[in-house]
Amino acid sequence: MVHFPQLDFFLHEAGYDGYLIDSSSTDADQRYISGFNAPDPFTTLYTTDDVRLLVSGLEYERACKECQSSVVKRLSEYEFEDKVMKMGSVDARLDVIAEFISEVKKDIKLVVPRNFPLETADGLRKRRIGIEIDSGRELARVRSCKKDEEIIQIRRVQEVTERAMEIAEKIISDANIRKGVLYENGEVITSEIVKREIEFFLMKNGCDAGDIIVASGEQGADPHDTGRGPLIADAPIIIDIFPSDKVSGYHADMTRTFVKGNPSDEILDRYSITREAMESAIGMIQPGAKGNEIHNIVCDTYEEAGYETLRSNPNTSIGFIHSTGHGVGLDIHEFPRINSEEVILEVGNVITIEPGLYDPDEGGIRIEDLILVTENGYENLTKYPKEIFA
Repeated sequence: MVHFPQLDFFLHEAGYDGYLIDSSSTDADQRYISGFNAPDPFTTLYTTDDVRLLVSGLEYERACKECQSSVVKRLSEYEFEDKVMKMGSVDARLDVIAEFISEVKKDIKLVVPRNFPLETADGLRKRRIGIEIDSGRELARVRSCKKDEEIIQIRRVQEVTERAMEIAEKIISDANIRKGVLYENGEVITSEIVKREIEFFLMKNGCDAGDIIVASGEQGADPHDTGRGPLIADAPIIIDIFPSDKVSGYHADMTRTFVKGNPSDEILDRYSITREAMESAIGMIQPGAKGNEIHNIVCDTYEEAGYETLRSNPNTSIGFIHSTGHGVGLDIHEFPRINSEEVILEVGNVITIEPGLYDPDEGGIRIEDLILVTENGYENLTKYPKEIFA
């Protein structure tokens, strides 16, 4: 069985008897604590003594083999089918979960993640199970400090991501320009074509592609516009790739901005200042560094160059209009967030640094690297070059 000392300390100090999760393993907290991958919701109770799973009969044998739990129970051990006939499936399941929990301790007090199902929480409270919310996101903090085996998984996905980016850049680099758009062999190169090639490569290498961004021109001015239609010459093309490993579930994340043709001086200036902001932010990374101070150095760089940020103008829709970065792991966006909130970086954090500038008239510029916080500072897990000309 796997223990999490930091989580044990939190449970002891806060006076909780355990940490309860009720979800499928698409929930990163569930995947992390249980070590089990199942598409339907199941229940995991973590205590300082053991990890207990409650699963359906369908998943029981596999859970016994694959999970990191010392105790695996199935619904049928609590007369689930009889209860369903008497009270319906919802109350039957809640009754079984309550029995499963009460085996550990009567009058038990548990903490649950913020996304815990309200139906389950209310049902357990009615059955005299104490439920409180993990408002301090303690489990998210535990997950944010990656162990060696997690870092190995992230490195692998990052390497695949960079090879996929190389494919995308080559398509752009080899293109011809006609009437302001990119062509290959007489056919228009579209966002969809580039995304298809990226996705195909990722799938061949054991990764789930997710929502790839290939956005050119005005589309790139919206940070989460995934892009569509012809790729535009002389304008920035943002490519953001953030796949996950199909087996382990761990993500990587990287963005590059390319131009095919002759970008304006303004676009080149925006790229240069974005790269400067990125390098300044990365240079601050070390254990004990504050996320908001890293974010502020990015804002300082942009504002001193005459661009708006959400710090200088909270209502702006142009300029630097998002956070500087975020944690990456089983979730593509997880703790710690590198924004105006004060968070302290710790050894094992894997974070992005991704400054950007956005304006419908100029398109979007974003550059993103993946950084590991180490005992002596940081390691940049991203080896891909930063050049705007494809």
